[in-house]
Amino acid sequence: MTTRAERTAKGTRSRQKLVEATGTLLRRQGFHATGLAEIVTESGAPRGSLYFYFPGGKEELACTALAESGAMWRELLIRVIDASPNLGTAVENVCRLFAEGLAASNWEHGCPLATVALEASGASPAVREVCANHFAAWEELIAARLGAVGASPEDAARFGRFALAALEGALMLAKVKQDPAPLIEAGAMLREMFERHMPVVR
Repeated sequence: MTTRAERTAKGTRSRQKLVEATGTLLRRQGFHATGLAEIVTESGAPRGSLYFYFPGGKEELACTALAESGAMWRELLIRVIDASPNLGTAVENVCRLFAEGLAASNWEHGCPLATVALEASGASPAVREVCANHFAAWEELIAARLGAVGASPEDAARFGRFALAALEGALMLAKVKQDPAPLIEAGAMLREMFERHMPVVR
């Protein structure tokens, strides 16, 4: 006979499997092409657990998966930035890491939010809000690091916004072209731009 703790742990694992499978499918094929039956099959979780943990259905599950994926990428960005000698090098290292990950996934796994943001944000205010919040968090992360080394709040915000736009655009181009060059070039140019216009990042 299973204990209450064992049932709770099993339920937690089922919920996490559903979230992880949804994140993978959304990243690979987008919101509209991802169905609940496919999520259940991909996750291996019991079908009944889907509506038990996500009574809001696909939209609620997608929002949860996007939020977790976005948080994981933010943590990855923080680790890369913290391990780099300066922000210019950090941005270049981030782009190189993204290029390596994209190539390793056979050009399927780009930004965990971009595909859904472009496709579903107009149809789902909840999805749009999750994507907007996480893009803002990544932008603010870059701006905060620039501010920490002496950039003015205005310059930090402006360069943070541009850096995020460049990274997302380079990811999309690299994925479509199946070529890491756009990301590698974006990293090098962002580093050059930071060092030329904001010498505090050197």
